[in-house]
Formats: sequence, structure tokens, C-alpha cells
Amino acid sequence: MTEAPRPTDEELNAYVDGRLDPDARSDVEAFLANHPDLQARVDAYRAQNKALHELYDPTLDEPVPDALTAQVARPPTRPRFAVAAQAAAAVLLIAVGFGGGWLARDLAFVGPGGEPNFVDRALGAHVVYVREVRHAVEVQASEEEHLVRWLSKRLGQPLKAPDLTGMGFELVGGRLLPHGTGPAAQFMYEDPSGARLTIYVRSVEPPGDTAFRFASDHGVSAFYWVDGPLEFALIGDVGREMLLGIAQTVYEQLSV
Repeated sequence: MTEAPRPTDEELNAYVDGRLDPDARSDVEAFLANHPDLQARVDAYRAQNKALHELYDPTLDEPVPDALTAQVARPPTRPRFAVAAQAAAAVLLIAVGFGGGWLARDLAFVGPGGEPNFVDRALGAHVVYVREVRHAVEVQASEEEHLVRWLSKRLGQPLKAPDLTGMGFELVGGRLLPHGTGPAAQFMYEDPSGARLTIYVRSVEPPGDTAFRFASDHGVSAFYWVDGPLEFALIGDVGREMLLGIAQTVYEQLSV
């Protein structure tokens, strides 16, 4: 009997979201039945979706603020689609709620000092090192204390390696990387199926305000932000919704 084809990441996300037709869903389920590692990844997706709904559904059910309602009801002085877009962006800001942060879609980032390619470098480093088997990291997770202390010293800021075990990812280790004339740090994580995430960090001067943004390139996606004296990029190929949930976990742990 021929085995069902391996589902793509897009098909796995559509399966978890209930968006596949019956035939495609049967194919995915047949493959998962013989691949417990991939089933564990699907279970992690579902757990993440559940956690996101539990966290944000109460906010989505809250009444729209009077000020926003008044803005939408006001006779438009600009094209109506612009007002609607502004209202949608405001609702998204309320739903995500990362303190002073904000979420935008597919925007080019220009950080403090006019640096335009922070996320490009982070994405490039991710693509290079997640493919490595024996040399994916310089320092293994078994030496986490040394790794964090070393990278903190080199960046001149106290760092942490976030705990992502609740999301199904274990720390693999990390490395020091060049970023322009200064250093950057990369932490790598892996789930039971072999999917990998990286967190790319560098220090910035002057400190910036938190800004949460999304970018996609090289076939992978990133959420990236500035928080005080550090810039962060969380990068992976795990679906945008799940990546957002992991980014929130990273943000909360690093903001303590």
C-alpha cells in the first residue's frame, strides 16, 4: 500500500485550522498515523491555537471603544477605505496588546541609527545555521549558563535564553555572530519533529521603544521588535499564528 504523501507546512496549518477538504484531511491523517513526530508537531499547533484563543478571545469580545466608534461614524474626509483600515489596525492593536508594542504586516524595518537590515541579517543567519547538523551552534544547551554569560558579556547587556518547552521547543544552544561593526547573539531551539527556531539579538544605542513587526523572506517568517537597549528577531517556519504566540512568550520572559 502506497503511503500518503507528506503534508506541507501549509497543509498542516490548514488541517489544524479545519480548512482542508475531506480528501485532503484524510491524506494528512493517514500520514500522521504513521509519523508520531509530526503528530506531536500538530498537537503543539493545536495547543498553541487553544492558548491564543484563551488569551485573546475575551479582548475581542470587549466593546469597541467610544472614540474608535466615533472615528468610524464620522463623515470621511479621506477615502472610506482609509478610515476602515485605520479602525481595523486599531482593533488589531487592542487584540495583540503587547504593552507599548504594536504589530504591523510585512514592513521593512529601519532601526535606531538608520540601520535598515537588522531583520535581513537575522533571517540570513537563521537560514544558514538551521541547516547545520553537527555545527548548528557554538555552545550546546548543556552549557547554557556559560553560553548566556558569554553572550551577555559580548553584547554588553544581560541576556536570557527563553524557556520554550511549553511550546514544544527545546534549547539546542547558541552562537556569537557579527552584525555590522558589532556583535549579535543567536539562540537556537528545536521541536521533536526537527523544526527549528532561532532568536537573534543585538544591542542598540540609543534604546528604542517596543515595536512588534512581521517579515517573511527566504521561505521563513520573523516577528521582530526593539525593547529598550536590545533588538530581537524570532524566526521560524512554523506558521504565522504559532510564531506570534511563541514571540509573545519570548517577549514576556525577556521583559521580566
